[in-house]
Amino acid sequence: MVQKILAGRSVHRGLDVDQVALAVAPHAAVDDALARGLKRTSLEAAVAYETTCVGPRAKDAQGRAALLAHGLVVARAGAGFPAPVHLERFASPARLCLTDDPRFASVGGGGMLAFRRPTSDLAAALAGQPVELPTPRSVHVLLAGRTRPFVCARDVALELIRRGLGDVVKRASEKDGAEVVVEIGGPSVRLLSVGDRAVIASVAPHVGAAAAIFPSDERTEVFLRDQRRSKAHRALAPDAGAPFDDVMQVDLGAVDPLVLEGGKVRAARELAGKTVAHVVLGGDGGTTLRDLLAVALLLKSKRVPAGIDLLFAPPTRQMLEVLAAEGALSDLIATGARIVEPDARVASGELYPPCGLVAQSADLGATEAVVASPETLAYAVATGALGDPRGFKRPVRVSVPRSLPTDDVLIARGTARTRVS
Repeated sequence: MVQKILAGRSVHRGLDVDQVALAVAPHAAVDDALARGLKRTSLEAAVAYETTCVGPRAKDAQGRAALLAHGLVVARAGAGFPAPVHLERFASPARLCLTDDPRFASVGGGGMLAFRRPTSDLAAALAGQPVELPTPRSVHVLLAGRTRPFVCARDVALELIRRGLGDVVKRASEKDGAEVVVEIGGPSVRLLSVGDRAVIASVAPHVGAAAAIFPSDERTEVFLRDQRRSKAHRALAPDAGAPFDDVMQVDLGAVDPLVLEGGKVRAARELAGKTVAHVVLGGDGGTTLRDLLAVALLLKSKRVPAGIDLLFAPPTRQMLEVLAAEGALSDLIATGARIVEPDARVASGELYPPCGLVAQSADLGATEAVVASPETLAYAVATGALGDPRGFKRPVRVSVPRSLPTDDVLIARGTARTRVS
C-alpha cells in the first residue's frame, strides 16, 4: 500500500504531496514557504492547528489571518486535539500527508500515509514543490480473530508493543537504515471501525516506525459518508503476494485488557488494587467515540471516589456534541468528571498538575503515567483502583449514531479576498 501511494505521486526530483498538517510550529513552516515563493497553497488540504486554548491568546487573530491569507485552513482553539480532528474532517485514503507532529500517525487508520518531516520539507510542500522522501521499508501486521468483551483498540495497540513490534521495526530499519512503515491488514480488519484503526495506527511512533496504515475499504467509505466527505474515498489494499520485510500475526481473541506502566506492558489484572489519583480520559488519541459512550454507560449512577480526579478531555468537538446529544455527557458530569479544554498542555500536566499516580487513555507525554484503555480507566474510577475491567461482569451495548455534526464551526477557511491586516 505504501508503494502504491508513493509511486502515484512520483515526479521529477521528488514526490507531490496531497496534504500538510501543522500542529507544532505552523508559522515557521509558512514563513519558510513564503521565502520559497508561496502566494497561496494549492494543496488538497493544508491545516494549521491552534493547540493553546487556555491563557493569553492576543496574537492568535493576527496569526490566523496570515495563515488564511495563504490558503491554509485553521482549526481554532476548541476544535479538538489535532490528530483526531484531522481524521474526522480532512484525512483521505490513499493520500500522502506531511506533518510536524508524530501523533498524526493515527490518520493511517483512515488509509492515509502521514510522515513527520522537518520544517524545510513542510515549507516546500506548501509552496507546491516536490519533496524528497527516502523509500521506506514495510512491516506487515496481520490481525485475525475477534476481540472479547472489555477489550478495546487501545489494548490491541498495547499488545503490539508487548509482542515486540518495536524489535521487528528495528530489524527492518537496520537493513539499510531506512524508515519503516507498519502496514496493518488481515481478515479481522473489516471488523474494526476507522476509529479503532486510528488508535492502533497511533502506536507507530512508540515502536520506532515512521507511519502506520490500514487498507481503505467499505468501513472507510462508511466513515467518510458519515462525515459527509464521500467524495474523498478511494479504495486501497495490498496486492496479493506483495513483499514485506517482516510479518507479525496477532490473534485478537487472545488479547486481554492491558496497561503500559514504566515502559512495560502488563495485564491489567496484575495491577489490581493499585490506587490512582489522576485519571485522564480522552486526549489526543487512544479513545474512540464508541469507547466514550461505553465509559458513560459503565459509570452511570456511580460517583468519582474522593481520592481521584477524573478529567475528561474530549478528543474532538464533534465527539463532544454527540456525547451531549446522546445524554452521555450528562452522565459523565453526574459521575464527577471535569470537562477540560483540548489544550496541548494537558499532555505535559502543566494545566492540571497531578497529585499522585496518573492513569490515562492516551500517551499524553507523562512518562510515569499508566496508559490503559478507556474501559480499564472506567473500572479504576468505579472501584477506586486499577484492575481488570472484566470485573464489571456485564459488558455494555453501545450504538454509535450515524448522524454526526459536521458544521465545522471552529474551523476557519479563508477566501481569495483574505488579506493580512
